[in-house]
Amino acid sequence: MSKIVVVGANHAGTAAINTILSNYPDNEVVVFDRNSNISFLGCGMALWIGNQIHRPDLLFYSNKEKLEAAGAKVNMESEVKSIDFSAKKVYAVLKDGSEVSESYDKLILATGSIPILPSIPGRDLENVQQVKLYQDAQAVIDKLESQSIRNIIVVGAGYIGVELAEAFERHGKKVTMIDVAETCLPGYYDTPFTDLMKNNLSQHGIGLAFGESVTEIKGMNGKVSSVVTNKGEYAADMVVLAIGFRPNNTLGKGVLSTFRNGAYMIDRNQQTSIKDVYAVGDCATVFDNSTDEKNYIALATNAVRSGIVAAHNACGTAIETIGVQGSNGINIYDLKMVSTGLTEAKAKKLGMEVECTDFEDTQKPAFIETENPKVKIRIVYDKKTRIIVGAQMASTWDMSMGIHMFSLAIQEKVTVDRLALTDLFFLPHFNQPYNYITMAAISAK
Repeated sequence: MSKIVVVGANHAGTAAINTILSNYPDNEVVVFDRNSNISFLGCGMALWIGNQIHRPDLLFYSNKEKLEAAGAKVNMESEVKSIDFSAKKVYAVLKDGSEVSESYDKLILATGSIPILPSIPGRDLENVQQVKLYQDAQAVIDKLESQSIRNIIVVGAGYIGVELAEAFERHGKKVTMIDVAETCLPGYYDTPFTDLMKNNLSQHGIGLAFGESVTEIKGMNGKVSSVVTNKGEYAADMVVLAIGFRPNNTLGKGVLSTFRNGAYMIDRNQQTSIKDVYAVGDCATVFDNSTDEKNYIALATNAVRSGIVAAHNACGTAIETIGVQGSNGINIYDLKMVSTGLTEAKAKKLGMEVECTDFEDTQKPAFIETENPKVKIRIVYDKKTRIIVGAQMASTWDMSMGIHMFSLAIQEKVTVDRLALTDLFFLPHFNQPYNYITMAAISAK
């Protein structure tokens, strides 16, 4: 029997805790988390803010009571201040202010990520918001009820920024999105797909200020009044900073080996550079199958899998991660976009020689008289080996299951030529005999 201390209990931490308690009940599990809740599904936050769902309590899939009923000792609203990795001791301050130390045999760090906040004048003005935690979302929702909030500026055009822009527009607010990049979602999609989303946002009245960097947030009477960029100034009653996140490495910084962005370096067993210390979720690296290298890809799905792997290894069952592809998706005003692996632009930036094959067709045969929207697809593959390294799809039709196949293809090093001959079923109710996946693969150079 081992004593396992878990620091952090969101996606990765909860997955680790549940795996230990379900499979190795003889182990002692002690949990520290500085928040008042567990397992908040931040990916549903914009739906809640945009009134597309009305039960925020359903955005939680676990809680303190569930974990304790399963056998864990859970300390909420308790902050770990330091860790003595040599003595194997965790030092924390509990909710009541008392200081405690907890020894461990194995330690799992699931400290997550924290928002990147730009060092610009006016950042501390009232109604300058960040959206990460449940409490952040609730604060924004409360302010949206005020008639004084008319103009909202979203700084950052990644997934969170785009989702929040839609949510605010659904409240009838005038929304402007600002990003230093020339488009939205450039980390996940190539230009033909980012153009689709850009046009989608514009058609729904969202202002786009791309290729602009924020230099100042101005205020009046302590409240935000405008946002100044290198190219203009925009009226603002609320500013939401959605620039991105960085790994929370405070507890292990300077002791544990880290990646270029500060994430804890881990091996295939999720173990850090110190024996018996594991790191999972957004605070740690992943093995990226599209590049065959360690990388940083902060996604809830990656977090859950890393927690499972770490838990088994901490309990003596040696298993290795099989790596990830960074599969992801977004749905804005019914435009659905999914991707996995590398974009053409990202691959070339990494110095890889790649080709891409594009195809667009209706989901079902032309004779189908019901709804039959078009689907756009791009497959990115290595020019020499012809191994698939990425894929993107877009449609108003829910074609999202297709990206799972591409994720597996990247993982298993499938060539685009092999994909062209893969046995894909056909029935007019669902798809075409020469469907867009097959045709894109056949069309590869």
